[in-house]
Amino acid sequence: MRETVNELDNPTFRLAVAQFDQAAERMNLDPNLRERLKMPERSLIVSIPIRMDDGTVKLFTGYRVQHDSSRGPSKGGIRYHPDVNLGEVAALAMWMTWKCALAGLPYGGAKGGVRVAPDQLSRGELQRLTRRYAAEIFPMIGPDKDVPAPDVGTDAQVMAWIMDTYSQQVGFAVPGVVTGKPLSIGGSLGREEATGRGVVNVTLEAMRHLGVDLQKATVAVQGFGNVGSNTARIMQEAGVRVIAVSDKSGGLYNPRGLDIPEVLARYRVDGRHSLRDTKLGDWITNEELLELECTVLVPAALSEQITHKNADKVKCRILAEGANGPTTLEADQILTDKGIFIIPDILANSGGVIVSYFEWVQDAQRFFWKAKDIQDRLHEIITTAFHRTLQFSMAKRVTMRMAALMNGIDKVAQAHLARGLYP
Repeated sequence: MRETVNELDNPTFRLAVAQFDQAAERMNLDPNLRERLKMPERSLIVSIPIRMDDGTVKLFTGYRVQHDSSRGPSKGGIRYHPDVNLGEVAALAMWMTWKCALAGLPYGGAKGGVRVAPDQLSRGELQRLTRRYAAEIFPMIGPDKDVPAPDVGTDAQVMAWIMDTYSQQVGFAVPGVVTGKPLSIGGSLGREEATGRGVVNVTLEAMRHLGVDLQKATVAVQGFGNVGSNTARIMQEAGVRVIAVSDKSGGLYNPRGLDIPEVLARYRVDGRHSLRDTKLGDWITNEELLELECTVLVPAALSEQITHKNADKVKCRILAEGANGPTTLEADQILTDKGIFIIPDILANSGGVIVSYFEWVQDAQRFFWKAKDIQDRLHEIITTAFHRTLQFSMAKRVTMRMAALMNGIDKVAQAHLARGLYP
């Protein structure tokens, strides 16, 4: 128990709790609810022994955390990354709770992960790791209990293995146990690009609110995974000039604008996955990208990228948080004082869970929607959440982050008060 508490004491979890405390204080939230909502509803730590291709057995550690289920099944991604730990997963689960509530989805928040570098595993090792992890968390997940999805280091294939493992355990196909699956087994059109498309939807609304001319606007995107690459592509399709993108090794910069489809084509060739190889712009570091002068900055990589050390050097007008927790508490205040319009993570990147909800509904109905319907419904839900948050922010004279948190937390608090305490 002491080890679990110590592992929770990590910077990402402290950030999530500090954000919650600030919102709870301003809301005068019931002290009993405050204590309950600070901690996960349940957490599972599992050992995952895997036989490697060379015949040795290696042990990995996995997690599944359910923060809250008062409004429905819990929902949240699974990430494979060397830095995964209980505190990070618990923080992400908490943010998922507020994110789902803010968007009006009938879910609570969850998150999972395995401490592993997936790019160092063969396909066979990755499949064995995934299936054993799925078997270990089997008691916690289910279409009416907890529904995983892809996150950093995982994709549709990983979801397919989890869906198959779960289905083998119960004896029949259960497509709704995960979202972000391949189309052939119940996946949804538009799911892969959903988070990036949602980031673009709310960013364009923010630009209209601030009177920004799209033709003169510029965008820099940190992170070129699923979220970052789709954000950059869809931004360019909307007519906005994308001047910089980056992956974990560094980034490309061209003040005249990058050709994102060409960058994507070269980036993916031969599976090299290095932006440097594309040679389509000047090479810059991730740190330099965050400090570029631009209209919109989209941190779409990992958490805590903008801190008190570099926040004063950020020169964007709009910060759209594609990643979870990319801005520390100290940096948040610095950016606010600079007059930067922040679209907080639980609003900006909620497109993924919104379309995951659509996939879950389609699986339950055994009836699938057209791509245009999905895009239109995503746009309606996320822009409605944006304008509701914006109006609350202006009416209460609080930041967008505080408005989003207060809205999400209030919905969860109301659910707890309605249901009461058992026993």
